[in-house]
Amino acid sequence: MRRIYPDFHDNPGIEQAYAYPEGRPWLRLNMVASADGGAWVDGRSGGLSSSGDKRIFGILRGLADVVLAGAQTVRTEGYGAVKPRESWKSIRAGRPDAPPIAVITRSLDLDLDGELFGDAASRTIVITCESAPTERRKKAAGRCDLVIAGEESVDMRVAVRELHERGLTRILCEGGPRVNAELSADGLVDELCLSVSPLLLGGGAARILNGTAARVPMALGQVLEEDGFLFCSYRREERP
Repeated sequence: MRRIYPDFHDNPGIEQAYAYPEGRPWLRLNMVASADGGAWVDGRSGGLSSSGDKRIFGILRGLADVVLAGAQTVRTEGYGAVKPRESWKSIRAGRPDAPPIAVITRSLDLDLDGELFGDAASRTIVITCESAPTERRKKAAGRCDLVIAGEESVDMRVAVRELHERGLTRILCEGGPRVNAELSADGLVDELCLSVSPLLLGGGAARILNGTAARVPMALGQVLEEDGFLFCSYRREERP
């Protein structure tokens, strides 16, 4: 892997390249897309990935306090609890061995008996709303850290605030596109980490933001490259 912007550097340290800024909460999106903007192949992101993308994916999880994802992404990608890695010991010093997963869901349509809610290094967080089915809420409350954020739908600002109040200020969001769009529209996204796959898809694949309109000026911070894949980091432009 090499860095090609803002300078040229072979084998850059990925942990340093993606280090969080000190002294403030930070929410980053991590997504992969085809060269024409498609966010999945046959409904899943794996067909767009590469070995370099997977390495960065793992390091971003190790750096994060919490991994945030929408229920659709959790179901489609088959999420389980994040497993600790030996390589994370230095970057997770003073924190749990692995970050918890936090799931955004309006309906609580989750497998509450599945791996995500089993014996995890960190208890899964489920963020839902008042209108979620009562019986599902009761069952979920016994299997996770259940958070109510909003009435008819999940209020993203409240959801993020609840994570901060738990000391989880370095938030890594892995999608999906609708969750990304809502976070962006609410002005909550600080950084986009985007892997660009050298592939043209066409068809009906969604973009990495899909749904609520947003206009968030971003500045390109860095570009890494490996095997034709580009790994870009954009940070929200600070307003006067």
